[in-house]
Amino acid sequence: MARQPRLTVAAYPHHVIQRGNDRQAIVRDDADRERLLALWQEHALTFKVAIHAYVIMDNHFHLLLTPETDDGLPQMMQAVGRAYVRYFNLRHQRTGTLWEGRYRSNLIETERYLLACMVYIDLNPVRAGMVAQPVDFKWSSHRHCIGQVNDPWLKPHALFWGLGNTPFAREAAYVELVQTGLVQGDQNQLTQSALSGWALGSADFVGGLQQNTSRRLVPGKAGRPLKKRLD
Repeated sequence: MARQPRLTVAAYPHHVIQRGNDRQAIVRDDADRERLLALWQEHALTFKVAIHAYVIMDNHFHLLLTPETDDGLPQMMQAVGRAYVRYFNLRHQRTGTLWEGRYRSNLIETERYLLACMVYIDLNPVRAGMVAQPVDFKWSSHRHCIGQVNDPWLKPHALFWGLGNTPFAREAAYVELVQTGLVQGDQNQLTQSALSGWALGSADFVGGLQQNTSRRLVPGKAGRPLKKRLD
């Protein structure tokens, strides 16, 4: 079955996952991580994409972002992907592909899933057993969101700003969200929807999106289509 085209829509948040080919490492040291961050910063600005959250794991990364244009996200990801592979292959004296095919992405309903997706991203290193607390992991946006470091290229979403009237109030509210964590159902939905490309949200949210595209946004029902009766 032919794979569906990725759907990107301006002004909606998107959850992006990019994995290493055959689960191989996409970063080998901090210099690689710094290079990837620099490329995100450069090309997000060029293609008018607001990055709200990120995490760089050893063999994959996650991004939560909102593009200003329908083609801003794919243009940014293509530019970053090509530049980083050239850098990585040259620095580590290797050839061939680095990525596991295309990046995966999906739209998420802002009010229901944006903050949950931020928490999901921050907790990746904890789920992987790399650290005990997300604050102990340097290569994510978590410490920026709680005020421990300042990454000016990150663009907090309006929903994050709505957590409090002052930086301290917002940071404290977000710390509480992360400490509370995610229910297993939300965690599974965020993973599967990003990998499959299906839109994640309420029926009204998906229905509104569907009016603007011919691409199917949710999985079809299992089984063969019913045959028409001949009367």
